[in-house]
Amino acid sequence: QVQLVESGGGLVQAGDSLRLSCAASGLTFRRYAMGWFRQAPGKERDFVVAISASGSTYYADSVKGRFTISRDNTRNTVYLQMNSLKPEDTAVYYCAAGLTSGSDLPFISSYDYWGQGTQVTVSS
Repeated sequence: QVQLVESGGGLVQAGDSLRLSCAASGLTFRRYAMGWFRQAPGKERDFVVAISASGSTYYADSVKGRFTISRDNTRNTVYLQMNSLKPEDTAVYYCAAGLTSGSDLPFISSYDYWGQGTQVTVSS
C-alpha cells in the first residue's frame, strides 16, 4: 500500500524555522511529483510548493524566499524547510504524491496520494 508519513511539525515562535519531512513507501518515488499543501481552520486547502520528478520546483508567492522544497530519492523522502515563519503560516501541512508535472503541480486534483497532515503553529 502507498503510504506517506509526515513528521516535523510543532509549535514555534514567529521568525523561527521548521523542517517537515514526508517519507513515502509503496510507490516508485523517483517517478512522482511531490507537493506540500496547507489548510488553516475554516479555509480551503492551498498549494504551498511542489517538486517534479525531474527536480523542478514551484512555489506559492506567499512562501517564496522563505520555504524550500527538496527531495532525496535514495531515501524516498521529500522535505520542506520553512524559515522566517509567520503566524499566517499556521495550518495543517499535507504531503502529496502524483504523476504530474508543469502547470498542473499546484492543483489538488493532480495528486493521488496524501499524508495524514502535520500541524504547524506559529505564535507571536
